Amino acid sequence: MGGRGVELLLVTANVGSVCDKPEELQENWLQELYKAVRRYRPLFLALHWQEVGGKDYQQNMKRVDDFVRTMMQSGDMSEYDRTRVYIDSDFTETGSFTALGNLYFVHRSLDNVWEFDFREKKFLAVRDTQVCLGSLEEASTLEKERFAPDFWLDFKWTRKGYMRTRWKIQNRAFDLLNVHLFHDASNLIACDSSPSVYAGNRKKALHYVLERLNDHRFPLLPFFLFGDFNFRLDARNLIQSLCSGGTLQTVRRDSDGRVKKIICKERNSHKVLLLIEMGLFECLNQATFREDYAEGLLPYDKEPLPFLDVLSEQPIVFPPSYPYSEDCRNPTKYEHTRCPAWCDRVLMSHSAKCCFQEEKKNESSPPAIVYGTLGDNVCMGDHKPVFLFFRMKSLD
Repeated sequence: MGGRGVELLLVTANVGSVCDKPEELQENWLQELYKAVRRYRPLFLALHWQEVGGKDYQQNMKRVDDFVRTMMQSGDMSEYDRTRVYIDSDFTETGSFTALGNLYFVHRSLDNVWEFDFREKKFLAVRDTQVCLGSLEEASTLEKERFAPDFWLDFKWTRKGYMRTRWKIQNRAFDLLNVHLFHDASNLIACDSSPSVYAGNRKKALHYVLERLNDHRFPLLPFFLFGDFNFRLDARNLIQSLCSGGTLQTVRRDSDGRVKKIICKERNSHKVLLLIEMGLFECLNQATFREDYAEGLLPYDKEPLPFLDVLSEQPIVFPPSYPYSEDCRNPTKYEHTRCPAWCDRVLMSHSAKCCFQEEKKNESSPPAIVYGTLGDNVCMGDHKPVFLFFRMKSLD
């Protein structure tokens, strides 16, 4: 490979909607992935899935194998002759089930690729295809953990957790982590404080993951952490900004005085500009989220800030990745369920960012670093997959 570097494409996707509606969404999802593969031509492709099986995972999980096989057997993936697939699909293991999926594809032109065995504590050459489905307890090249119940006492059971793999490509070693953090259960509770109680819980869980990387069981390596972080905007302060030109009203329940509705109306016409309930976030002007996000929304994207001493991220140049409509006729419309936010991210250690090969001017090939979303104008479910493409400097 010389000094050319190795092209990597890292993709994170919450596929819950795709699993719930495979007849409507699976083909779209796969075609958009193939387009990215054809455009960027990565030598190493990493897919991190969350919510595999969707909401009705007991019924849907049996079809996940078809989803994976369809992808692997596609002509667009034919040049990837070595594959590693880890799907945590055994939902009967209630103490460890995470519904996460890690899928890795190695191009036939890429040699010197190794995967770490956490049990044997050594790297093993990647020479074939392996598909692991189930509880993954026997997969020694994978580290999996579901977050303990005391992370979120209001939830009796949760699938949130992380899965980690370790790789060495062209003598450069690094970790890839798939993470799924806790969501916002109520829009109204999310508005109560800044930061919200939900943000505090996600912070605790992410700190735990980072501590696991630093617990001296294995040497600390550069790492990429990509998944559904469920990061949300600072709702309390955002609402104050969105409603600065209108009249804000809080409606409480008669029984206990708890807030049941927040309404913002235009001062002159009394037109409803914003309506918030427990599971409803309806904003009249969606352009705020799709077109004016850089100036209007990014200042409220505060959840990554406490981790900037450890983690880095490429500049965000795409609209919030969630929650999009699952109606194929409205692929660019946000659903009125949650405030749009950049839930899906590709983060990395500062040492990992140092692995990037600098972009050469006047180069005819794709840019050296691209951070964006797949399927911008196509229905991909409620989450748009987020990707990072980059060239990794070779060490040999």
